[in-house]
Amino acid sequence: MTSGDEPIFDSHRRLPLPGIERRRRMCHHILGVPGESVPGMVVLTGRGRMALEPRFRRVAALHRRFVNREDQRAIFDEELGKVGHGPRVLNVTGVGGIGKSRLLREFEQRAQDTCMVATLDLQVPAHRQQEDALAVLRMQLGRQGVRFDRYDIAYAVLWQRLHPHLGLTRRELPFVESSEVLTEVLDTAAGVPVFATAVGLVKLLDRGADARKRRRHLRTDETLSQLDQLPGADLVDAVTYLFAEDLRAGRKGRPYLIVIDAYDALGQAASDVWLRDLVAQLDRGLVVVASREPLPWQQYASDWGDIIRELPLEGLPMEARMELLTDGGVTDPHMREVIAQASIGVPFYLHLAVDSESKRQVVSQDEIMQRFLQHVDPDERRYLELLGIARTFDFELFNRLAQAFHLPAGQIAWERLTSYSFVYPAPEDRHQLHQLMASVLRVRLSPTVTRETHRVLHDLWSERAHESDAPTALREAAYHGLGAGVLSSDRLLDYADQIADLGGSQGVSGLVSDLKEFLDQGDPDDLLDQTARCLAAEAAVLLGDAEKINELTPDRSWSLTTRAGARLAVAAGHGRRIGGATSEALNIYATVWEGRDGPERYPAGLWSADLHMAQGRFRRAFHLADEVIADSPTDAHVLRGDLARLLHLASRFSYDFERAERHLRDAELRYRQAGTVVGAALIKTNRAELLAWTDPFSAITVAQEAIEANTDLGALHEAGKAFTALGQAQLALGRFDHAHTSLDHACRALETAGYRSGRARAELIRASLHTRLDQADAAVSSLRWAVEELVAVEVYPTLLIVAEYLLDILGHQDEAVSLAAQEARASIEAMDSLDMLETRMKHHLRGLLT
Repeated sequence: MTSGDEPIFDSHRRLPLPGIERRRRMCHHILGVPGESVPGMVVLTGRGRMALEPRFRRVAALHRRFVNREDQRAIFDEELGKVGHGPRVLNVTGVGGIGKSRLLREFEQRAQDTCMVATLDLQVPAHRQQEDALAVLRMQLGRQGVRFDRYDIAYAVLWQRLHPHLGLTRRELPFVESSEVLTEVLDTAAGVPVFATAVGLVKLLDRGADARKRRRHLRTDETLSQLDQLPGADLVDAVTYLFAEDLRAGRKGRPYLIVIDAYDALGQAASDVWLRDLVAQLDRGLVVVASREPLPWQQYASDWGDIIRELPLEGLPMEARMELLTDGGVTDPHMREVIAQASIGVPFYLHLAVDSESKRQVVSQDEIMQRFLQHVDPDERRYLELLGIARTFDFELFNRLAQAFHLPAGQIAWERLTSYSFVYPAPEDRHQLHQLMASVLRVRLSPTVTRETHRVLHDLWSERAHESDAPTALREAAYHGLGAGVLSSDRLLDYADQIADLGGSQGVSGLVSDLKEFLDQGDPDDLLDQTARCLAAEAAVLLGDAEKINELTPDRSWSLTTRAGARLAVAAGHGRRIGGATSEALNIYATVWEGRDGPERYPAGLWSADLHMAQGRFRRAFHLADEVIADSPTDAHVLRGDLARLLHLASRFSYDFERAERHLRDAELRYRQAGTVVGAALIKTNRAELLAWTDPFSAITVAQEAIEANTDLGALHEAGKAFTALGQAQLALGRFDHAHTSLDHACRALETAGYRSGRARAELIRASLHTRLDQADAAVSSLRWAVEELVAVEVYPTLLIVAEYLLDILGHQDEAVSLAAQEARASIEAMDSLDMLETRMKHHLRGLLT
């Protein structure tokens, strides 16, 4: 019997170990990752006795020799040299086991002599929460000499907001002893409970005997003075802002390195908006982020493309593989060669082979797996193969697979399985196999069993989706439905619609990625390919990415005979509309409305009406909207919400704000009935735009909420419109500096989204600001530019009349603007009369300009 076939024995009793202990020893014996050492116990192999070793000594990455990666270290040094010129992000990417975490530790060591270094490990659940992550970084950087006076006060205020029933004490806050400010507060108030408000904490500081200069600085700080009035979400973001400000001020000229490991641990459905907000403010250092896939941040703002540098990790070259194996004690040249080839250069497999080499049997990837499986009970072997199909799993999923394939189930079997060293925690209290191990296990199943496994998992995730409507459950149901071969193109579209309603673009993008991967692995399928393009284009529509939409929808690359084709055509219309090709977009929408039966024609009719509205044909827009309403189901809440919002816009651009408010309330009710997150964000934008005319003070709060909601969804064009509304409200209230800043933000967002008409509207508000400030030349320049854009994209004729009116106020004339306004008057189909429309328009504009 070879060593690979021997059982593991108790060294005293010479009997097989029972139960889970025997299985654990088998696993550790083969993989070289022993668990808890037991005095007097050894492992017997064909080569003699080998003392048990702690797992930490055997496999911890810090005890491995670091080989190769010279190119990656050079790139790191290059990026470190760019520190000080705005935020910089180095994104280390690669499959699990490729060595990302080990490389990050190497980066930390290289930077320690020249930089302050702090780390976040997102595998630690607490590090995934914004306030906790900041506290972790604050502790590390504070030990390196950075003062965080303002942040510490803000964090105390936030902590008190989260724990209103508790007083502030040294025991409760994690870093009181390292914070001079909080220590002084508690010393000053010795024996008296402290309840943290920003104003109260600063007043307590005033009683102290020291640091008068610091107290003056804190007392006059504008951000600190506003903390107590901020709502919860804004308070957390203010804490982030003050952390970055204190770091910028307290670094004393030293650069810093922030290392963020395991980005993927945030999970598919989690929002990383807080992390993006933090990183964007770290402009005096380098942030290194490790993730399996490249960071998707550019879809939220194209500026990330200039900030993020990708550093993909590939397998080690052959020379480095040989070096690592030799260093690990693999002395046989032939064995080194075979292991090096089988590992594909992945350090995980190289380390596994090194740890197993003492058995003298493991020489290839397949043999590693074969050797392991020889010591696994047949039922456990089947469990692992089946779980290789699941991307994440939990106890219920495990039991469902066990029942479907007539395997023993229950808690004991589950605990045995999840004690394997290559089973990792996953978000939402689930587990996952190491992806390299899963890929090896997965191919052991026959195609028939693979499809059946996918079918069982599809049923389970479908049940979960029905119970909770979680985007993750919907995506997993779709993924396994594809693998089971039970999903049609139409059913995939249904899943996409549900995911979009719940979570916007990010969840749909994941579904598109799964579909593309499925198509890459199987036979070509024109309908599914069209479905993939349809979903990708619709995801781009949510982001307002006209360039991406048009790339996915070359002219007439769709068929109206299928549901996916009709939806792809509508998405193509959106791409043209957002990009300013209004007439082409209207033609596409009209073709679908007139040439397609079924629900796909409703959005085409809706958007046809929308473009009639945008081109000033208000009566026609209302008439077509009525047709769509009459033709559509009464429970089509999202569609009817969109139609009500369209009528709101038609009324608003007619300056009939009372009617606009009625339609907006109707739209809000419909979206609430549908439970759509995207619809709720759209309502916030439109309400901010309306209030900017009717109640500027209230508009400011609503606009800020709209900016946050749309930014979280990645809808840059909507965020840009909300910034425009915010700027208009601030202008109406005489807050000119704030209005200027808001309009700058609006223009950047709208330019990034390629939303030309929205950008032109922002420029008109900017012209109004220049007018209020008596900056005539700047106002005229803005007006001319806005008119050129509106004429080019063929929309909003009422705004062309507005431009002419503003020129009259400035005492200027412009032939091009006058001609555009004249043509606009000829094209407008007012709901009542053109004279009444212009009377309302001038009345409200006078209110904005005085």
